[in-house]
Amino acid sequence: MADHIAVALVTIATLLLYLVMSVRVGMARGKYGVEAPAISGHADFERVFRVQANTLEWLPLFLVPLWLFAIYGNDLVAAGLGVVWIIGRILYMTGYSRAAGARSLGFIVQGLATLALLLACLVRLAMLGLHLGA
Repeated sequence: MADHIAVALVTIATLLLYLVMSVRVGMARGKYGVEAPAISGHADFERVFRVQANTLEWLPLFLVPLWLFAIYGNDLVAAGLGVVWIIGRILYMTGYSRAAGARSLGFIVQGLATLALLLACLVRLAMLGLHLGA
């Protein structure tokens, strides 16, 4: 039952981070006077909003290979790459909240973690496929 506990914890941490980002959007709406459903107005609000929206865009690209590699590959390696992704998203959030140009490091870190998970899945599934065909 505890086969994928590490990845489950990373998944919960990911969702908690996304919750924090969503709350930050709500707080920024009040601070900068941007009433729903508007998504533009003050530049500081728009950066906070883009952090949350961009993270939502990346969640499927991250969570699907995270779990596939945990199931078909290695749970601890998947969880480790998941932690790297979370760190990248935190760097992205803090950087982008300050200035649009300060988001690059976090974006690169999370992008590389996602790419590593995708490639690891492809390699592992190809290996399993070759094994089944032998």
